[in-house]
Amino acid sequence: MARPNSKESFKEHCLRRLGKPVIEINVDEDQVDDRVDEALDYYVDYHFDGMEHTFYKHVVTQTDKDNKYFTVPDNIIGVVDMFDIGDALSTNNLFNIRYQIALNDLYDLSRYELVPYYMNFQNIRMIEEILVGKQRIRYSRHMNQVHVDMDWDRLAVGQTIVVKAYKIIDPDTFTDVWKDRWLLRYASCLIKIQWGSNLTKFEGLQLPGGVQFNGQKIYDDAVAERQQLEEEMATAYSYPPEDFVG
Repeated sequence: MARPNSKESFKEHCLRRLGKPVIEINVDEDQVDDRVDEALDYYVDYHFDGMEHTFYKHVVTQTDKDNKYFTVPDNIIGVVDMFDIGDALSTNNLFNIRYQIALNDLYDLSRYELVPYYMNFQNIRMIEEILVGKQRIRYSRHMNQVHVDMDWDRLAVGQTIVVKAYKIIDPDTFTDVWKDRWLLRYASCLIKIQWGSNLTKFEGLQLPGGVQFNGQKIYDDAVAERQQLEEEMATAYSYPPEDFVG
């Protein structure tokens, strides 16, 4: 059978991994949906293929200025940084300090190393951060609001704000997500946990022929598998920790 390319085919693939249709998987359809959504949420939060770095542009409105924050779409799950709105020591004219340095030194770049030149620009950046400061941002994923601690009078309506952010990879748009091997194993594991949990309600109940449910064994095996998969995620598929707002 073809590899999954939608949520429905993904669910069927997970159930076949657990033994369907050879054995009955005692899990309700809604429970399967819940466990797949749970697996997808975990995948998006931790797997480097579940999200992407992006630069989100927002056009300032009067409402933004009044609220002193702006709203981002639901698919933005984290805001890392915000591009400087303006520099005290640099403007787009002939008196720009960077322009003057480049104008004076451009003819010498072929004779001298670029390291001192680069270090001068870094010093200029440091002076700007000391004298002007960098606007601080506060972001809540649940509210989708980016609060910027600055004087909003510096911004004009219609001006563009650019932030560095993380955006969810939508599996309904990029269906290749449903083929991810780790996600298939993890979702199957969560469904197996649900299956075992369901069967433990009938623990000790004897069926015709002396057969008994062993839901606890299914549950324990699945919990151990989940721990192994989450350790694999942390060591093989996650970005290293960094400053992250959200």
